[in-house]
Amino acid sequence: MKHFRIAVNGTSYDVEVTELDGAVSAAAAPVSTPAAPAPAPAAAPAAPAPAPKAAAPAGDGTQVTAPMNGTIARVNCKVGDTVKADAAVIILEAMKMENEIYAGVDGTVKAVQVNTGDAVQPGDVLVVIG
Repeated sequence: MKHFRIAVNGTSYDVEVTELDGAVSAAAAPVSTPAAPAPAPAAAPAAPAPAPKAAAPAGDGTQVTAPMNGTIARVNCKVGDTVKADAAVIILEAMKMENEIYAGVDGTVKAVQVNTGDAVQPGDVLVVIG
């Protein structure tokens, strides 16, 4: 019989594993006191999504478009806001990951074309900056 400590979602569990006829089966070991929490592994920082290239300026400003399919998780700007090119104006959720969509140009937000919860496709206009 072998004893192991396993961490699941930051909680440690002591388990016993018994080998039966070449097969390994697991059973939770009774623990009278909770095991000390395992140290949390250092999470690798998620790489931000590359800023989409701003579309050619439209008559009223530069269009910031969706680079991929997804759902709008947050809108970080409103009409009239002054934004810098490196400002994350939209948070787009795709495959359970949040991707920052950057303004791409300095300017004033002329229009916000999406709301939280909207589904978008690549190329959909999210924000217009003038």
